[in-house]
Amino acid sequence: MIVRPHQHWFRRLFSWRGAVLSKIMFRLGLNLLMSIIAVFSLQWYETLGVHLTTAPFSLLGVAIAIFLGFRNSASYARFVEARTLWGSLLITTRSLLRQAKGALRRDPAAVAEFTALLLAFSWALKHQLRGTDSSEDIRRLLPASLQAEVLASPFRANRLLLCLGEWLAQQRDRGAISDLLYNGIDHNLNTLSQVLGGCERISNTPIPFAYSLILQRTVYLFCTLLPFALVTDLHYMTPVVSMFISYTFLSLESLAEELEDPFGVDANDLPLNAICNTIERTLCDMNNDALPPSLKPDARFNLI
Repeated sequence: MIVRPHQHWFRRLFSWRGAVLSKIMFRLGLNLLMSIIAVFSLQWYETLGVHLTTAPFSLLGVAIAIFLGFRNSASYARFVEARTLWGSLLITTRSLLRQAKGALRRDPAAVAEFTALLLAFSWALKHQLRGTDSSEDIRRLLPASLQAEVLASPFRANRLLLCLGEWLAQQRDRGAISDLLYNGIDHNLNTLSQVLGGCERISNTPIPFAYSLILQRTVYLFCTLLPFALVTDLHYMTPVVSMFISYTFLSLESLAEELEDPFGVDANDLPLNAICNTIERTLCDMNNDALPPSLKPDARFNLI
């Protein structure tokens, strides 16, 4: 995610990081090439007796804009839901640790194990969503007695939820927590399960392929033929106007594709590393432990 200080509106016009321009430069270059071909072949093109006008492109442009609006709304809704789920994860881990510390004030070892399981769950979920290996963070956070069980599972985040449930059952069996508190903590563990399931649903269920395919075909055909409709009126200004119109459609389509998977590492995706770091710093602070360094945006304002 791009996190940068407030800019004057004029300077923001020239911002590069976070924009999708770098991703569509090749496609804009193709549009520029078609515009140049249209300009230099104008005389030959007029002898064919076939003249494209801007009227059908105006109608098609309105239809594409509506379709792009739907596509972007669907993608942004996935982004918002993903951010809500990770916000819920942060809130729930704080609540769980507060409940555990209140019930086990005289058993810091049990609280430390519970904290390690919560932290390992958040990092394991991050790795699962990004398709990376969580082994290093599992070994860093979990005690040796739990590492083998979690590392052997292909679904490590879900296995950690099971470990949290077993920890809770053990505390009730030895009388450390009451049945009422058990139900409260179990309710928050169910919230973690809902977060896991919600993130898996977003990650494993893309927007239907047909929507993306129809939109891409329509946008690319529109941008390819547009110069030939503009050239009879604009002549040498055709490349400028055509590229500006194409930039609008191509950038919206590219942004929607980027937001469709909000758990990646693109410029406009969620900063899952930073969120996990915040969870770890918060829980360490609640236990009066040393805080890990806070993650900051890099020199290019990118926070992952």
